[in-house]
Order: sequence, then C-alpha cells, then structure tokens
Amino acid sequence: MSGTMTFYEQIITIGLCVLGTVITRFLPFAVFKESKTPPQFINYIGKYLPSAVFGMLVIYCLKDVSFLSGWHGLPELIAIALTAALHLWRRNMLLSVSAGTISYMLLIHFVF
Repeated sequence: MSGTMTFYEQIITIGLCVLGTVITRFLPFAVFKESKTPPQFINYIGKYLPSAVFGMLVIYCLKDVSFLSGWHGLPELIAIALTAALHLWRRNMLLSVSAGTISYMLLIHFVF
C-alpha cells in the first residue's frame, strides 16, 4: 500500500477537519448561553492559558539554541527582546510576533 491517499480519503479528511473546526468554534456558544455565567474554571483558563501557551512556545523555540557555541543565541535573544519591547509598547500581538519573527529571519540570513 502506498503512502498517498485516494481522492475519497482526501475528501473525508478535509471534511473531518472542517467538522472538527466548526464544532470547536460553535460548541462553546451552545454550551455556555449568553445569559448564563460561565463556570469559574472556564474563566480561570481564559485568563491564564494564553500566557502559559506563549511561555511554552518560547521554551520550545529556545530548546535547541546553544548558548555556549556559535553566536551564543544572539539572533534569538535580539528577536525576543524586540518582540517583548514591541508588545509592551503597542500591546498588539500581531505586530510584536510578526516583527520578532521577521527580525529573527533577517538576522539569521543576513547578519549571523
């Protein structure tokens, strides 16, 4: 059996992805009616989970950086500093993450 999917398998896969996306987008509105107050646990997750996810992403991005050889993680540290500074200044997630990513790519391709 080859590793490629048939046309029908591709259609089924796309359909399941669409269904999963639609369910996860609309299920909270069906479960938590506008008139009802969400449970305290849901409020807690909504408040603290985004920060935890971004912290985990930073750790994941830095896991293979060698601070003892090469450029000692300098491109990564510059990009992180730029991202943090922009976010503290403008409070715009799209701007800060985009600028940090672009600056990192430019640094590793043209400077370091």
